[in-house]
Amino acid sequence: MQSATGTCLAAGVAAAALFLTGCAGSAHEPTEKYVLVTTNTKLPYWQTALAGLNHAASEMKVKAELAGPDSYDTKAEHDEFQRAVAGKPSGIMISAADAAMMTPDINAALSQGVPVITMDSDAPGSKRLFFIGTDNYNAGTLGGHLTSKLLGGKGDVVIFTIPSQPNLKDRLHGYEDAFAEHPGIHIKQVVDIKGDPTVAFDTTKQMLDSKQKVDAFVCLEAIACPEVGEVVNRQNMAGKVQIVAMDADQRTTDWIKKGVISATIAQKPYTMGYYGAKLLDDLHHHPPSPLDNSWAQNPQSPVPTFVDTGAFVVDKTNVDSLQAPKGGGQ
Repeated sequence: MQSATGTCLAAGVAAAALFLTGCAGSAHEPTEKYVLVTTNTKLPYWQTALAGLNHAASEMKVKAELAGPDSYDTKAEHDEFQRAVAGKPSGIMISAADAAMMTPDINAALSQGVPVITMDSDAPGSKRLFFIGTDNYNAGTLGGHLTSKLLGGKGDVVIFTIPSQPNLKDRLHGYEDAFAEHPGIHIKQVVDIKGDPTVAFDTTKQMLDSKQKVDAFVCLEAIACPEVGEVVNRQNMAGKVQIVAMDADQRTTDWIKKGVISATIAQKPYTMGYYGAKLLDDLHHHPPSPLDNSWAQNPQSPVPTFVDTGAFVVDKTNVDSLQAPKGGGQ
């Protein structure tokens, strides 16, 4: 996903608002079902997204389902997506862990009449109708400028990520561009955790045990920094090394309250699940024709390319103000 301009974002939000206006008059059948497909389904992030999805489904009196593997398994996500399509749902949201793998399946689902939108992690090369989620490049620049400020404009940074995911590529690009404005900031290493949080734990421990010079650890996804915080806390390094996390999971916010994690860039998965379901519902009742057109390259498109749900900084000054969303949220 490329970073959207302000004009594109405004157009996307305006078009999305029109969708919701259309939804208000839609009649629903009890057989309607909307499916969210992802990996690591047990993570708090995805349980929060499911809460948003379920809230929307309860309002519309339709069915909703979260599908996918409990672990980071891109092949299993691919298989779950195919199973979901075979069930002929009213619409599918997918967080594409491996965009190249999922693109043919997304296109095939659309050709079979199943509306598909991407959420959280995009598959921009597919014919997905649009992407709903965070502007990940902007989230990266937000984190990059924050890290630079915490370091006073100089220091060595280690970044934990999963390089194959498009959303994390965009976040890394944002960090790199932000750091480029501060010549004293250097990315010492980019670590592929391969979806396994123990890689972050072991790498952090090895670096601190060997007395390597690391001034900040940055995590581009949710599962790494709670482990980094655990190591830093055990070694009594809180405050001596900065940690900038991603998302507002409970372990992350607990470490912020304890002064171990400096801050996190919080997304809005509840909003993605809730608003995404409402938009999918309108696509089901009022599908663009043909459904599998390349709408992202069509100036007459009835759908936006990107709906930005926003991101913001959470640190000690506002962490206590975070609240569980209404309507059954986590």
